[in-house]
Amino acid sequence: MAKKSKVARNAQRKALVAKYAKRRAALKARIRDRTLSYEERRAAQDALASLPRDSNPNRVTNRCALTGRPRGNLRRFGLSRIAFREKALRGEIPGVIKSSW
Repeated sequence: MAKKSKVARNAQRKALVAKYAKRRAALKARIRDRTLSYEERRAAQDALASLPRDSNPNRVTNRCALTGRPRGNLRRFGLSRIAFREKALRGEIPGVIKSSW
């Protein structure tokens, strides 16, 4: 199990990303818009930099839904490799079977 504080911090980051998503997208579009003057684009860069650091989607960590483990996650299932294996062997994940050849 991961520390509860790390899981909670990650949840808080997800909330901030959702809250500022539209604002970040609008500012990034202004920064990329070549028709605007340099000053306007620079102002958009400064505004983007002034947003909370945790509102950047890159700071959100993929974590296991069961254990909160930050490494070895399978995105498709939202589980760590360990939790996935345990659930798959118990037959709790539909369509997943142990391969044999």
